[in-house]
Amino acid sequence: MIDLGTGKRVVGIKQTKKALSDGVVRSVLIAQDAEERIVAPLVELCERSSVAVTYVDSMKELGSACGIDVGAAVVALI
Repeated sequence: MIDLGTGKRVVGIKQTKKALSDGVVRSVLIAQDAEERIVAPLVELCERSSVAVTYVDSMKELGSACGIDVGAAVVALI
């Protein structure tokens, strides 16, 4: 189980893209079982923004770590 602590975060592709555009993201967590075509542009954006990307095992695990009942492909730590 991953621990996201109590820091501020956003969940989801759209919210993460917006936060990256705003320049407030410290790091991004991406589920390894998320669809490549969905997360690939986000990974490129992270690289351009010099934001660290960490991969976790599954969307279910990432969603659970965020305290939501559904899987999450991406979480950005603010």
